[in-house]
Amino acid sequence: MKIVFSTNDFQIISPFQFLRQAGYHALEDRRSQNLSFVRRLGANFYPRLHIYLQNIDDKVIFNLHLDQKKASYEGQKAHSGEYDSELVKEEALRLKLLLRKLILK
Repeated sequence: MKIVFSTNDFQIISPFQFLRQAGYHALEDRRSQNLSFVRRLGANFYPRLHIYLQNIDDKVIFNLHLDQKKASYEGQKAHSGEYDSELVKEEALRLKLLLRKLILK
């Protein structure tokens, strides 16, 4: 699920700081060197909420999904990801409300 914000929404706090405050931790892919952010839903590494961050023009885009488990086959990136589940929709709403609350302080 893509959540689109304006860059104006991040004048007080950077997207990285915001995600940390929302309970996410940076995760660097060792192979691709790409940075993403995860929030565990329990004591184990999976399931977890996973966000890829993009800056395009005047927009900050969070590409959010739920990773249910690690890729089943070694060398594969495919996983049991959910992009439109109820949990993902609830998390998208939580992030929007948290950012609005921070902006209005």
